[in-house]
Amino acid sequence: MKLKINGVERQVAADWQNENLLTVLREHFGLTGSRFSCGIGQCGACLVHVDGIPMTSCLIPVSEVVDKDVLTIEGLAAEDGTLHPLQQAWVDERVPQCGYCQSGQIMQALALLQNTPQPDDADIDRAMSGNLCRCGTYTRIRKSIKKAALVMKEAG
Repeated sequence: MKLKINGVERQVAADWQNENLLTVLREHFGLTGSRFSCGIGQCGACLVHVDGIPMTSCLIPVSEVVDKDVLTIEGLAAEDGTLHPLQQAWVDERVPQCGYCQSGQIMQALALLQNTPQPDDADIDRAMSGNLCRCGTYTRIRKSIKKAALVMKEAG
């Protein structure tokens, strides 16, 4: 079975075809940015985009993403290494403490900004409510999203 991950077609070995997407990303392809945490789709640490829609990869059978575009945190930066505005804002605002939830947070924030380019606090809180941060950096997350929104608006 073939998957398209971060714009690259990849072959899933037959013995991995009954696994969830998160396991295949991490263990078969070595894309470890998406994290395993709760395993029941309630924390957001494993969030990826499937055809542009944020989804918890721990709940998706890999067979359900055949012929779909999967975007992981590893696919956000430009090929030359330039960080996506959200990634750069995360660094600039020193969001991560332990860092465990950050890839899922960024992927959820990306979906928010694609749908609401200039979100207010209520928009951010609503969109990010499914992403848990054990360190409690929610204020910095909100600030980073707003900063990235401005950079993305200026870039056009």
